[in-house]
Amino acid sequence: MTTAHELHARGLREHLAPALRALGLTGWRRTFSLPDDTHWVLVGLVERPAADRVPFTVGLSLVRRTDWTVAGLPGHRPDPRVRHGVETWRARIGEVLPVGEDVWWEVLPGRRWQLPLDDAVAAVRHYGLPELRRRAESDRAPAGETYLSPAELADVNAALLTAAVARVQRAELADKALELTGAWTRGDTVARIVLAGVAQGFLSAGDERFDTVRCLDTLGRELWTFPDGA
Repeated sequence: MTTAHELHARGLREHLAPALRALGLTGWRRTFSLPDDTHWVLVGLVERPAADRVPFTVGLSLVRRTDWTVAGLPGHRPDPRVRHGVETWRARIGEVLPVGEDVWWEVLPGRRWQLPLDDAVAAVRHYGLPELRRRAESDRAPAGETYLSPAELADVNAALLTAAVARVQRAELADKALELTGAWTRGDTVARIVLAGVAQGFLSAGDERFDTVRCLDTLGRELWTFPDGA
């Protein structure tokens, strides 16, 4: 009898990978990328193998090619299943689906064993790729009043990378505040502590154009304001 592990491997080889390539992605087995001149637009299969089954979901990741080159990280392209610290954005497929929460599929023995693979491909086609394309276009769009250019942020981002914290994507001035935007989340205590130090560094410069530093996620939602309580 064919096991779930055997069906999973067969499904990746004969169904999932060819279907993703038909959507314009290039790659093999578990990592794929969409051709783009300025960004690595990435899709990866995330698995949690168990003794009798292999639950899987899809990871999405967007990385500027220039950031990947400057970081000098190994490999010819980023792995969307791994946090590298230079991502413009990364998420699991469930976050962009209508359910808005983690979604996992399983290939199990039976007459309809291919259905989970078809569902995963449909999720990538209708939700994953459109969101990745939208974010790539948004990242290419002109920003507001820039406080520091990407090149001028290099030292700050190098320090963040050392601490395994996502880089500052934009540093802009707005309403007497310096707004730092990056792929952070409110529950990331390490990012908050490290960014508090970054904010203190900016505030110590004595620039009269701002008196607080606000940290925003990539959707523009405010996460933290420094000094605390400002």
